[in-house]
Amino acid sequence: MEKVLSRNFHHAQPLDLATYRAGGGYDSLQSIFGRDREEMVNELRASGLRGCGGAGFSTGLKWSFLAKDAPRPVYLVINLDESEPGSCKDRQVLYRDPHTIVEGVLASAYIIGADKAFIFVRGEYKVGAAKLEKAVQEARDAGLLGDNILGSGFSLDIDVHLSAGRYICGEETALLNALEGYRANPRSKPPFPAVKGLWGQPTIVNNMETVCHVPSIMHKGAQWFQGQGQNGGSGTHLFQVSGPVKNPGVFELPMGVTARELIYDHAGGLLDGRKLIAFQPGGSSTPFMTPDQLDTPMHFDAVAKIGSRLGTGGVIIMDDTICPLKYTRNLIEFYARESCGFCTPCRDGLPYLVHLFDKFELGTATAADHQTILELCGLIGPNTHCALAPGAVMPVQSALQLFDDEFKKHIAAKGCSYGVHGGHH
Repeated sequence: MEKVLSRNFHHAQPLDLATYRAGGGYDSLQSIFGRDREEMVNELRASGLRGCGGAGFSTGLKWSFLAKDAPRPVYLVINLDESEPGSCKDRQVLYRDPHTIVEGVLASAYIIGADKAFIFVRGEYKVGAAKLEKAVQEARDAGLLGDNILGSGFSLDIDVHLSAGRYICGEETALLNALEGYRANPRSKPPFPAVKGLWGQPTIVNNMETVCHVPSIMHKGAQWFQGQGQNGGSGTHLFQVSGPVKNPGVFELPMGVTARELIYDHAGGLLDGRKLIAFQPGGSSTPFMTPDQLDTPMHFDAVAKIGSRLGTGGVIIMDDTICPLKYTRNLIEFYARESCGFCTPCRDGLPYLVHLFDKFELGTATAADHQTILELCGLIGPNTHCALAPGAVMPVQSALQLFDDEFKKHIAAKGCSYGVHGGHH
């Protein structure tokens, strides 16, 4: 496997433009400029590249939705609003190798024929945004951005936009509203952004990691990219492992590496004396996986097949010192706090779920509360405008299935039998 996204992570500081180019940076542009755009979109489709922000939609297919005669201007918007608990991959590239982002944006913008690109950066990533601004300016000064780039006839500028905050801005249409200066409420779809996006113009919205893969695919080909994966996956991915493991972090590995290899070989396994109870494979909104599913290849289709989602590839570990109910309650509290408030089931339903979980913790829960949680999940999930609420209830529904005995124990014991620090007495 060849490292693509993390190839420069061993440097203490982000590379300046000259050093980045000396290592082959921006060489991909020679393979891209002048090539037929439709042919390149088809190459992307053949490569198997899928959106790395959570949904896992085919990138080439998404780009093909952009009409050939789309009204001008066409925009490319990069979603770097990484705010989901358990996800920290984009931050690593932003802080450690911003020129990789600029090159990815430039390559992608050329292929879709964008007139301008915007990079929407999470509000808390201020230092990273400044590093990215510096890289963009270096590229401008060297003629890699601006008018008639490298004599190709293609012109592009990149605008780095720091979010004002809020997790909901990561939803692509809420992000567009935020960029336009409005409250970040999600929009109705259709129309999809490729038809009517930023300021009503055709817009492609992609996760940062997704576009960073584009230059190497164009430079080395779809077959090369497929060969980087294993067990049915294509390419590499920045997997993240957090929780009670010996070596938490971000690892660029083949798409399709097994969960066992990721957790035990790369993240060092669990802390001494701890036992794996469950883990979330793709951030805080994904259903739990269990130890008997450790040999599942970590790629979109394989994880979906066993009833979870790969999401961002942010693995969160739960061990035997952690109360599954308390863990799940913390997740819902995050989503309840981050709801935009537009839809009643999400705005009112999620805080009520937190209240019900608190009853289990405090020892006042009954079997009826257990049933209410189940029913509420069914009411909240399908009845909202965007994917925030369905994502919030997925781990709850998963916990109800996997940890049914824990709910009953909490009712019988009139409270939590886990210790003050989460562990058993």
